[in-house]
Amino acid sequence: MSDRTERSVLVIGGGTSGNALTVLLRRADVAVDLVEASPDWRSAAGSGITLQGNALRVLREVGVLDAIEKDGYPAEGVAILAPDGTVLAAHDELRTGGDDLPAHIGMRRPRLQQLLIERVRASGADLRLGTTATAFAQDGEGVDVTFSDGSTRRYDLVVGADGLHSATRRMIGVTDRPEPTGMGIWRAPAPRPAGVTRTEMIYGGPCFIAGYCPTSEDTVYTYLVEPARDRASLDPASYADEMRRLSGAYGGVWPQLRAAFTDAGAVNYACFDRHLVEGPWHRGRVVLVGDAAHACPPTFAQGAAMSLEDVQVLAELLTGGADWDDRLLTAYQARRIPRVRMVVDASVQLGRWLLEGRRDADVPGLMHRTLSALRELP
Repeated sequence: MSDRTERSVLVIGGGTSGNALTVLLRRADVAVDLVEASPDWRSAAGSGITLQGNALRVLREVGVLDAIEKDGYPAEGVAILAPDGTVLAAHDELRTGGDDLPAHIGMRRPRLQQLLIERVRASGADLRLGTTATAFAQDGEGVDVTFSDGSTRRYDLVVGADGLHSATRRMIGVTDRPEPTGMGIWRAPAPRPAGVTRTEMIYGGPCFIAGYCPTSEDTVYTYLVEPARDRASLDPASYADEMRRLSGAYGGVWPQLRAAFTDAGAVNYACFDRHLVEGPWHRGRVVLVGDAAHACPPTFAQGAAMSLEDVQVLAELLTGGADWDDRLLTAYQARRIPRVRMVVDASVQLGRWLLEGRRDADVPGLMHRTLSALRELP
């Protein structure tokens, strides 16, 4: 890493939030080092992602929206289907990013990661793969960081963007930890059936939700939500078989989708967690963003959006001319936590209603209130 005299930031974690923050800070001529634990930037793994309008609003600032619109699939609304594939209801979605952006764009997650990687590389940030931060030594002016290769460097600020199980969070003494919600999700890519132009979901059958979202002209991202399982008891070699078994009760285009579940390595299983750091999101000059500070079930498809909003707000504050001190980092958390809490609580509530089998729950009302609030700028 080169010696530099301007303000310097270490970003830990090369996922969506870390990459976006790096680009935004470099655009303002902040010196940024980005370290990523995976030697091959493996955070590119995954089936698909639903990018709501408020996520697209930030990604436009990052400079990747045009490519996302080209390579992804803009929403044409949402439909609720019966298990046999009969359409029960269909509606347009609220445009959380404003009327000039799609309600959402489905995207292959590896492609989104690649677009962000290209922006990071073009930004002039110093990048080190296969590297982690192992120790922090702080004073009032900065942070001395020791890395896994034995090197050290001093920074004005360190940002932990290292995900749900953040080592940064643990190293600075934040004790809040993710808590399971009792639900799990199977995910896999598949070819897009002809005529599928929107997100379609089935509530009921052997799973709580069976759904799919177009992610390109040729692909969809499929998912099955069920009660959580002990991942240690699952054999990864059987993942494709399990996706076929669980989806066997569903009609419509599901027989076509099911035929594509042949590669166990392309199927992912994960449990839903609730996570929200209730106290400060920083200790001294080390601050958390994204899943390191908060995470929620994907029932509102707002996980990436909340992380991207974090980095947009933090970058705005860091480049606004104020001192990089406790007051600024406290203002960042104070500005973010009411909005994040609303999304976390609403996402968990939807899952709880499914677990409880609540047929009288006001799901449309909760969704409308939450998504309407997200139209406001963060």
